Amino acid sequence: MTLVFLAALTLAGCGVTPQYDKFTVFDPKEQRLRDRTGTFTGKDGITIFGSGNKTAALDQGGGSGGIGVNAYLWRGALETLNFMPLASADPFGGLIITDWYQPASAPNERLKVHVLILDRSLRADAVKVSVFRQARGSRGEWVDEPVDPKTATELEDKILTKARELRIASLEAAG
Repeated sequence: MTLVFLAALTLAGCGVTPQYDKFTVFDPKEQRLRDRTGTFTGKDGITIFGSGNKTAALDQGGGSGGIGVNAYLWRGALETLNFMPLASADPFGGLIITDWYQPASAPNERLKVHVLILDRSLRADAVKVSVFRQARGSRGEWVDEPVDPKTATELEDKILTKARELRIASLEAAG
């Protein structure tokens, strides 16, 4: 009986192995996006500043180069917020978080900024800024205060202006 079972098992193993699609833990839509835009490590390993065609990078609005967002918006945001201490900067996810900043002119107030770059294109709707404000309470504790919505819009405008200046300078340098 055991011999018959082993013979059947051996013969079953000699059949044609079915071909399965490449295994992925991602849903089909997300996998298509990963295939199109690449992954953190990419097919050739980690790329930080890119090594491809510079003209193609300029034509794409600075979206290439190994980071997941528009390079001009990224640099524009960092240069615009360079007076504030950075708590976190993720070029692959496009998120910049500053630490609390206390202006010398207002020692009882502090600000924090989150910048989210949403696209690889240099577009006005590709950057979202959130500003948080706290004031020192009567017992010395920090209390959340409302922020004028114009503040975030003005920061977005400054980031976009800086990004455009960087792109123009890059195009002029490329000839």
